[in-house]
Amino acid sequence: MTGSCLSVAFDAIPRVTHMLTKEMIQLIYVNKLKKDFKKTIKEPGLKGSLKSFVKPKTEIITAVNEIDFHVPKGEILGFIGPNGAGKSTVIKMLTGILTPTSGSCEINGKVPYKNRKSYVREIGVVFGQRTQLWWDLALRETYTVLKEIYEVDDKSFKERMAFLNEVLELDEFITSPVRTLSLGQRMRADIAASLLHSPKVLFLDEPTIGLDVVVKDNIRKAVKTINENEQTTVILTTHDLQDVENLCDRIVMIDKGSKIFDGEIAELKRKFGQSREMKFVPADFSALDKLDYEGEFHLKDAVEVENDGHNVSVRFDSDRISVEKMLNYTLSKLHVKDINVSDADIEEIIKGIYRSEVKVDA
Repeated sequence: MTGSCLSVAFDAIPRVTHMLTKEMIQLIYVNKLKKDFKKTIKEPGLKGSLKSFVKPKTEIITAVNEIDFHVPKGEILGFIGPNGAGKSTVIKMLTGILTPTSGSCEINGKVPYKNRKSYVREIGVVFGQRTQLWWDLALRETYTVLKEIYEVDDKSFKERMAFLNEVLELDEFITSPVRTLSLGQRMRADIAASLLHSPKVLFLDEPTIGLDVVVKDNIRKAVKTINENEQTTVILTTHDLQDVENLCDRIVMIDKGSKIFDGEIAELKRKFGQSREMKFVPADFSALDKLDYEGEFHLKDAVEVENDGHNVSVRFDSDRISVEKMLNYTLSKLHVKDINVSDADIEEIIKGIYRSEVKVDA
């Protein structure tokens, strides 16, 4: 049963039963989570500065607006949205850094901002642009320090490091000072540091940002292996939708502080993946002038055509123009050497949802 189906099921169960069962099934429980910030409005110039100092004018900015979602143990959840959507604010509330204005979040039976000392022992956090490693220490020594902080016993530490070395391939640089590591090596080292104490939940914030294709693939494989072997629950925030497609079965999408989608990627494609792409190689590029999709189908903005000199790409809405009609019309107007029609990828679907600014969650 998927996370989204469980959410629906819980809503139908009486409250008492819900409270008894949610901890057995759901590891993360977020209910109407909201965060407001007070912003001081300053008028321009010296007069404005003095006025804002003596009698400041403020307004309330809602960064997160009553978000709900549940995450079962062992799931990798993609938590996505455009810049400024409120992703980082939600993650900071879930990790206990920020206190919600209203609503609640509970992870493994603990409230993050109330039970911080005991709670942080059960989570690992990786921020793609910040490191938790000591800059001048050799990586091996850094892990030894973290071992003492998390009170990991010698036997468990040895077994854990052997596993992390195998999955993340740390041996080649484990004796090097952190400052000498490449970005890809540092990200692998940071992920290992966050997993040293065997957390139940791992928060990954842009773990592949700025990395090359090979390193990205290695990190994705490592996260998937750790999730499968240890049932570690992962919350992944990223702008790289390949991370989402390769790792996640389910996504929660937010925009302007509100949840706009919660469900499986397959469901997202099924509901909003009407866009198709037809690619073909014409025998004669000069014959492309014969194509007039807008005039033929009497629809504006339903077809986008791109020609890079080697291939022609035609993106169209299959709800408005069928694949059969597109193929028949194209082949009736010109001779092609090769032609292919494919479904829209997740990136195109999500771009379309962001542009439409509509709530797609039922």
